[in-house]
Amino acid sequence: MAANKYYSGPVSDHFDGTYFFNPGGEEPRGGLDLLRWKLAGNNIAWPDSFPSPFPQAVPETRVSGDRLTVTMVGHAAMLIQVAGLNILTDPVWDDRASPVRFAGPKRVNPPGVRIGDLPPIDVVIVTHNHYDHMDLETLWVLQSRDKPHFVTPLGNDALIRSRVKDAKITVMEWGGQEQIAPGIVLHCEPCHHWSARGVGDRRMALWAAFVFETPAAKIYHIGDTGFHGGINYRAAREKHGAFRLANLPFGAYEPRWFMQAQHQNPDEAVEGMLLCDAAFVAGHHWGTFDLTDEGIEEPLAALHAALDRRRISRDRFRPMRPGEVFEVPTISV
Repeated sequence: MAANKYYSGPVSDHFDGTYFFNPGGEEPRGGLDLLRWKLAGNNIAWPDSFPSPFPQAVPETRVSGDRLTVTMVGHAAMLIQVAGLNILTDPVWDDRASPVRFAGPKRVNPPGVRIGDLPPIDVVIVTHNHYDHMDLETLWVLQSRDKPHFVTPLGNDALIRSRVKDAKITVMEWGGQEQIAPGIVLHCEPCHHWSARGVGDRRMALWAAFVFETPAAKIYHIGDTGFHGGINYRAAREKHGAFRLANLPFGAYEPRWFMQAQHQNPDEAVEGMLLCDAAFVAGHHWGTFDLTDEGIEEPLAALHAALDRRRISRDRFRPMRPGEVFEVPTISV
């Protein structure tokens, strides 16, 4: 068995001593299935450019009181502002989600916020190490600019330190919690996914979802997940209660036989919203990087159809576009 190059720790219900896994779940498919998918030729081509209807945003410096805002950068990169704290999730400003600059998925719209227009960033959440979620060059720039507090699941700290040697990093395990500011607690929770940066490190670093417990709101953030029968959504609701906001992925899901274990589709995302009892959703992981077979606007049409079938107002699940600012309504408790 190969040695784990990122993490060494005790065996658990989701770590066998070398590899992390999804309890009762599925492993990612291998190379032959990848070849089968690509040779099927069912990909719907994306346009070279898919401009956002929103101009690049210049966010406020801070928000306070009971306000909660989410500004979309692109894909899974989002600026969350709540209780005086500025949080960035999975920040990627690079043109490609790829290990190389000359190939790989290329963004079809610019980031919704220029990196120089960001307010001071306090916390950076990196949910896992796939290239569309962990961009080491962006992390280096953020460290040079703001020296934020990086938070990431087990093993990912080794990757971050390979480029950002002096970073302040909190490494979290599923079920762990950390006070990241006065009155604000961050919880690390399971999601159904996997990890890899290359061909020899698959599942050697952990993936996770996060819950922010703040005076203004409870926020459930998922970077990537398969639906997994709704198990993790139910568990989050049981542990944390209802959420004012959930940030949920709803794109990059075709073909289902290959993608269902790692990426939920719009119908599953809406079901997840109901299961975790989220009043509002900021939908992400669509319309920026061409990763899978569906057309660029198919997730939006499928999302609206899923909401309409359940008679849920479309205003409750916002399919975020770069530059869009979502001022999340308050809710009664």
